[in-house]
Amino acid sequence: MRMLVVVDMQNDFVTGVLGSEAAQAIVPHVVRRVEEAVRAGDTVVFTQDTHGADYLDTQEGKKLPVPHCLKGSRGWEIIPQLQGLAKGCKLVEKPAFGSQALAHLAASECYNQIELIGVCTDICVISNAMLLKAALPEAEISVDAAGCAGVSQQAHENALAAMQACQICVRH
Repeated sequence: MRMLVVVDMQNDFVTGVLGSEAAQAIVPHVVRRVEEAVRAGDTVVFTQDTHGADYLDTQEGKKLPVPHCLKGSRGWEIIPQLQGLAKGCKLVEKPAFGSQALAHLAASECYNQIELIGVCTDICVISNAMLLKAALPEAEISVDAAGCAGVSQQAHENALAAMQACQICVRH
């Protein structure tokens, strides 16, 4: 069984408070990849970074004091280009970089091929890829490099190299 994980393609990470040109540049590729996965009958899971009003009091908020992805806000929503596609897919809200719920879902349904795309390569993509690899050590976990964007190009490349060193396939 195959799964495509679309990591945090939310307004705040693409065009909002933590958005970047690199994140905006991958949108067409991500849309195409989701459309392909849906057509193929693969499971598609969207993660949503999800924070509450107490964000600045959390450890993450103290280290990154930029309120973002506050549940129910426009910034928390999936980007408009993917909203229609997301309606028929699974959604996983996550309060941290990586999602134990996502890893549990993948392991409980015995997926043997899991691909990740989205943002940020060096924070949430790598965190979820590593959790998935730990939960499913025999599954083929891959990352589509063209469908990911990092905080910087160097951080993106470093994360791809780290994932490759941990036997996560990086597709260029």
